[in-house]
Amino acid sequence: MNTTKLKGNWNETKGKLKQKFGNLTDDDLMLAEGKEDELFGKLQEKLGKTKDEIHKIISDL
Repeated sequence: MNTTKLKGNWNETKGKLKQKFGNLTDDDLMLAEGKEDELFGKLQEKLGKTKDEIHKIISDL
């Protein structure tokens, strides 16, 4: 997934991630623009998935 698509659909994506993974909070998903690596690190930590798995999850939403 490219960064432009992720940013463009971020509000929708956040909602879908929170529905799919109930342990995610707004604070987990509310990282400043440009902190993509930090976001993926937080998601990896919370979900126990690899970066590639996180990319796939987001792409499949």
